[in-house]
Parts: sequence; C-alpha cells; structure tokens
Amino acid sequence: VPERPTLGKTDYAFEMAISNIRYGEGVTKEIGMDLQNLGARRVCLMTDKNLSKLPPVNAVLNSLAKYGINFQMYDNVRVEPTDQSFIDAIQFARKGEFDAYVAVGGGSVIDTCKAANLYAASPSSEFLDYVNAPIGKGKPVTVPLKPLIAVPTTSGTGSETTGVAIFDFKELKVKTGIASRAIKPTLGIIDPLHTLSMPERIVANSGFDVLCHALESYTALPYNQRSPCPSNPIDRPAYQGSNPVSDVWALHALRTVAKYLKRAIRNPEDREARANMHLASAFAGIGFGNAGVHLCHGMSYPISGLVKTYKPKDYNVDHSLVPHGLSVVLTSPAVFTFTAQIHPERHLEAAEILGADIRTARIKDAGLILADTLRKFLFDLNVDDGLAAIGYSKADIPALVKGTLPQERVTKLSPRPQTEEDLSALFEASMKLY
Repeated sequence: VPERPTLGKTDYAFEMAISNIRYGEGVTKEIGMDLQNLGARRVCLMTDKNLSKLPPVNAVLNSLAKYGINFQMYDNVRVEPTDQSFIDAIQFARKGEFDAYVAVGGGSVIDTCKAANLYAASPSSEFLDYVNAPIGKGKPVTVPLKPLIAVPTTSGTGSETTGVAIFDFKELKVKTGIASRAIKPTLGIIDPLHTLSMPERIVANSGFDVLCHALESYTALPYNQRSPCPSNPIDRPAYQGSNPVSDVWALHALRTVAKYLKRAIRNPEDREARANMHLASAFAGIGFGNAGVHLCHGMSYPISGLVKTYKPKDYNVDHSLVPHGLSVVLTSPAVFTFTAQIHPERHLEAAEILGADIRTARIKDAGLILADTLRKFLFDLNVDDGLAAIGYSKADIPALVKGTLPQERVTKLSPRPQTEEDLSALFEASMKLY
C-alpha cells in the first residue's frame, strides 16, 4: 500500500457506508419516538399525492400525532423527479428551517428528500454544485446535514440505504443525480406492511430494479481496478466497484429475488414473499450503494428521459413515464451478453442462482446463458417485448447513445469498456427481447 495514494493510479481501498436500518412489521409506529429521541422540533414530512392518502403515510401521521411532533407536510413530490421538482422541494425545505426530515415513499420521494436536506443545509449553493459531473460540478459535500428517516413503500430502489439521489435533467433529456455518502438517510424504517398496498406492476418493476442492482454490482469493475486513486478520501466516489463486502449483499439479494419475486407479483396476499422482497431491496441497496451499477443503469437514464407517450399499467400519473425498474431491465440480456467476456464465472453463477442448469455449461457461453435466463424470467412476468414495445425505434438509437455518454459515473464501472458503436449495438439488441 503506498504511503500516500497518488492520483492517476488505480484505487487500493474501498469504504462501506450504509444507513442504519430497522426492520419489522409495524415498525413505522416507532417513528414519533425516534424524532423525540433526536430532539426534533420542526420536522419536514415528504411524500407524493398518491401515497398521502394510503396506509403508510397514515401510519407515520398517527405516530407523529401520538408523540406530539410538530411537522409540515410536502406531498408534491413527482414520481420520477426532475430538476425542477427537486428545486421546488428544496425551496420548501429552505423556507421551513427544519431540524429533521421524514420521507415516506419509493425512491422518488426518498431521493427528493435527500436533495432537499442537502441544499437546505447549504443555502448559498447553486443547484448544479452537487450534481454529478460532467452535467454538474460534482462538488464534495462538506456541510453537516439534518437527520433523515426514510420509510420505503416500494421494494426496489434501496434508496433508504444509499447516498444517491436521481432525477431527470429536462434540458438535456437525461437522468443524472447527486452521489455522496453524506446524503444517505440516518435511518431506514423497513416495514413490510407497506408493501401490501403495492399494485402488481409496481411490485414487478420495483423488483426488476433489485434484480439489476444485484447483478450489476456483482459484475462491476473490481474496486482496485478503478482509477484514479483519490488524493483525499472525501473524493473516493460512493460507487467504488465490486468489492468483497458488497458481493455478499448482492448475491443474497439475487437469491431472494429468485425465490420470491414471482410470488410477490402474482399474489398480493403473499406476505412472506412481499416481506422478503422488501428486505432484498435494502440488501441490494447496501451492495450497489457501495459497489455501484454499470451499463443497465447508465443506458436506462435516457430510456426514461426520452419517453414519448408510454404510460405503464398500475401507475397513477399524469405524465408519460417509463418506470425506472423497467427501463433498467429491458437492456439486461444484451448488457450481460456483452460484459460476460470479463469475469464469465460471475455471470454463470448469477444465471445458476436465477434457475439455469449450468452442469454442462461452457464458461465461454456464460453471457448467453445469463441472457437466456433473464429473457425467460421476464417473459414469465409479462414484461414488454423490448424497447420497441415502449415506443422506441432504431431511429432513436443515436439519441439514446448520446444520453448514455454523460453517465460516466456508472458506465465506467462496466467490467468491459464500451465505445459509442458498442452502445448502439446494445440498444439495437434490446429493441426486441423474445
């Protein structure tokens, strides 16, 4: 180990950062006590319009009332947030002078609340200061943030454990985000009761996000091959590459998905399956929150950002929308065929966990075997037949590639480097799945 790491060489260390998490049926009722224990006097409760009428938010409101917590509610969070919806929430937070935050919802709500907490703590900062480079300035976060308690209501993003907040940057029609260990929630309240109100397609698309978080973090570039090595630990990115600790969480999440996702989608009353998927989301979050994701996510951002008219079943929204988990999983067969040249044994192991019989498999076929396993998995779950089925054609490929290029924070973690031609070929191969 060098005495003083020097810029330019590959990294020699990795760091694990996760939120505290608390799991249990009905654990939401403790949130008022948590805020009391923190000495919170002015709490910001963030959610979205749909959830504000549903049992998870009711459970939080009951607990706040029971323990006499003074709060203001912001229920204007946008599903699949944009830079403008982030800014609206930030303005609310800056005016409120809150000393604690509670986010109740899926990744959209939790990510919005992370951004609001960050910019309220840094009132002189401009919006692009903390946004990932090359779109923003990517400044390190050095200001102290207020406590944030996240209550996930979907089983997908793992946002309750991570220091990442994603949004659509409308001007460039591309998704980007803020990534810093400093913005991760103080506590994630993982209450499986909240998953019982999720409709079928939301369970499916959330689960696909867990699936890809696990697969991508397990197959990402190893942490000690990532460059440059930071000259100061504050510059070590949140997404560091695959590492021995993240691997454990990713594999466990993948096994849980293989066992429970289909059951959770097909039977809303299957409490065991839904509870286990809720935990799997956090497990995968701990894995990818430190290892990172790569091409499925990098390519998903323009797929979501350039949406034309697609409106998914079971989503009560007034705008066109490709759900994040769907935008990620549609490229997965093509991506893992491409990346399997590097670490084929990891790709084969993933295929086996997902149900493939690999007893007579050749290691050089690892990518094709994993891709076929994923296709069968998606076909069984009635997933749209590729990008063409959600409104894209070959004519859109240049724009999709252009939207992927700024996503270097994740695309550089692909174990196999890719050219623009490679990305074009991957989008083309993802137009039709079956």
